[in-house]
Amino acid sequence: MAKKKEEITFYYRNEDDRAYGLAGMAVSLAALDALDRVVEFSLDADGPMVSFSNEYYFSGSPSISPKATWDNLIQNFYITSSMVLSNIMARVMVRDREQWPREQIERIHKEMIAEGNESCALEEDEIDAIYERSLMRMRRIFDNPRVHPAVSELARVISRKRRLSGREIIDELHLLQLI
Repeated sequence: MAKKKEEITFYYRNEDDRAYGLAGMAVSLAALDALDRVVEFSLDADGPMVSFSNEYYFSGSPSISPKATWDNLIQNFYITSSMVLSNIMARVMVRDREQWPREQIERIHKEMIAEGNESCALEEDEIDAIYERSLMRMRRIFDNPRVHPAVSELARVISRKRRLSGREIIDELHLLQLI
């Protein structure tokens, strides 16, 4: 009998939880110098809360080397993996003031293995390296208690404004001295 694939579902408890998730993702994008890939953050979005620019989705062109296309694909996998981790960390470590969510992070790691294999044809050891690099970087950010007030303030701004362009997020992060 084949083992049934486990489906992992993460949910937001309420609007405040969503705002903290978005704030965490914005902080991770700033840390990765990837805010230029974002068009908009939307608390009210029915689908993804972060809309990326066309360059993010660009899959290649005959005038661009296959290596450059591959590097972009891997970088985007790293960025989205970091965003997922930071979403959870901001909600649990900053909003709830709890220790880093080991069980949820391990579940994300399993999903990253499946996604990295399917979308990037990466081997498990390659995915593990990306996961470890992302986890270490996001933990360094969200373990820092001096960052917590700024993340909380960014979540409040997101709750109040509902929708922010990539440029507005950059401006808010500058005001909060996060970039």
